[in-house]
Amino acid sequence: MEEIFLALQSLRVPAVPGEYDLHLMIAQALTRAGIVYHHEYRLAPRRRIDFLIGRIGLEVKKSRPASRALIAQLRRYLESEEVDALIVVAQRSVPLPRKILGKPVILFSLDRLWGVALP
Repeated sequence: MEEIFLALQSLRVPAVPGEYDLHLMIAQALTRAGIVYHHEYRLAPRRRIDFLIGRIGLEVKKSRPASRALIAQLRRYLESEEVDALIVVAQRSVPLPRKILGKPVILFSLDRLWGVALP
């Protein structure tokens, strides 16, 4: 998981990217770091996670997602036996539990990479 965080820390994201721009930037960072991943991986019908890296899921959210809806989405992903942990990459911080279904959930907030606190 540390390799993934190091790759994500290399990102320099413009203030207003589209969600698929974020996907592309993350894919490029993972590739540069030599990390093998599956993009838009289908865990089950109607359950497609943005990235699957080994047994770690990575979900990308533009802006600040609604916490309740996001937690429900993450729960569906973590119900899969293919996912042991989740990293949520969001432009802004959002309150998330540390674990869902006994599996770790980690928020990686891109606003920290800008070096300033944004509202």
